[in-house]
Amino acid sequence: MIYDRLYMVTFLFYFSLYCLIHSYLLYPLIVKVAASGRKHNENIYTKEDIELPELSILMSAYNEEAVIREKLSSIFASNYPKEKLQVYIGSDCSDDQTHSLIEAFVKKYPEQLHFYPFTERRGKPVVINELVAAAAKQVPIAFEHIFIITDANVMFSPQTIFELVKHFKNKEISLVDSNIQHPPRSVGQGGIAKNESSYISREVGIKHAEGRAWGRMIGPLGGCYAFRSSHFEEVPPGFLVDDFYIAMKVFEKGGFAINEPQAICYEDVSSSMAVEFRRKTRISTGNFANLAVFWRLLLPNKGWLAFAFWSHKVLRWLGPFCMATALITNVLLAFLNGGNLFYQILFLFQICGYIGLPLLDFLTRKLGFRISILRYITYFIAMNLALLKGFFNYIKGVRNNVWQPTKRNIG
Repeated sequence: MIYDRLYMVTFLFYFSLYCLIHSYLLYPLIVKVAASGRKHNENIYTKEDIELPELSILMSAYNEEAVIREKLSSIFASNYPKEKLQVYIGSDCSDDQTHSLIEAFVKKYPEQLHFYPFTERRGKPVVINELVAAAAKQVPIAFEHIFIITDANVMFSPQTIFELVKHFKNKEISLVDSNIQHPPRSVGQGGIAKNESSYISREVGIKHAEGRAWGRMIGPLGGCYAFRSSHFEEVPPGFLVDDFYIAMKVFEKGGFAINEPQAICYEDVSSSMAVEFRRKTRISTGNFANLAVFWRLLLPNKGWLAFAFWSHKVLRWLGPFCMATALITNVLLAFLNGGNLFYQILFLFQICGYIGLPLLDFLTRKLGFRISILRYITYFIAMNLALLKGFFNYIKGVRNNVWQPTKRNIG
């Protein structure tokens, strides 16, 4: 009996380690190899194409006075044909200067900019649902209609819109994600800005490879992405991660999703660990809500979609549990049944990684030193703790999907 238990403990230890290694190290290599040699979608619109689709940009705004002027300016500076471009903004009961700043643009672009100053705070998904309904009424059903959902703090480059929309000439493609980059000014802010920027850059690379390999990019970066209006489905009340929900509905309807590296836009990155921890906790809560809805997409009959969903997302979401399981089973293997030197050494490495190195990072920063590897380890541990907190928030239940957005940086 004791050998059976030891076998099970050993299996759990190595399985937990494998899940972590697979998601963070092996899968990025696998998808990169799978994408090599495969061409990006070549059935695209050209800038001179008279058949470019009608486009509606949808944006939920809450107290965005710091960024809304720059955001709208970046939209209207686009090289996409103005006669095919409409902008719908819903203010989620803003109480700063957001309304007056938007209204100034409405006067300048009365035929293109549609503003809905909602008087009750309800959260981004509800606002987006209403904007979709409003935009859909304006375009005849016979016309191809593309939606772009974007955040107020994500600034477009002149080519962003066209680079997103050009892929919809291919009828198989139903969602296209952008390449969100961080301005040098935000990456140089210190704190965790460099870590967060590196994480986003790595994510964009993985998503692009998924799209090239299988047409199964697992979830856009919600700050800016485009999709066919025919594939939209209302986001249910209480959902915190609407972009992932919309993308999964695209897959349920048989559509493909890709990333376009040339659809470059810019978003300031937070330098505060506390701010990013709260944001990742909220996203984690929404991720588990999405998992409860879309678990069928993990079944083997879904093929590469299931493999990508498991590898890229679900195993990461379960990362805190894998880390905890690896630690507990390591303790049992190290100190029970007479002890084992190999597992005792591994246990010391774990304690050092979980506690010792983050503590050393804290102390060195207090002394004015910055050691990059220590910052990355601290960031990794903190973001997994945010995942864990998000899980327990989901278990307790989400009362509403209204949240306080990250404080905007002003250039």
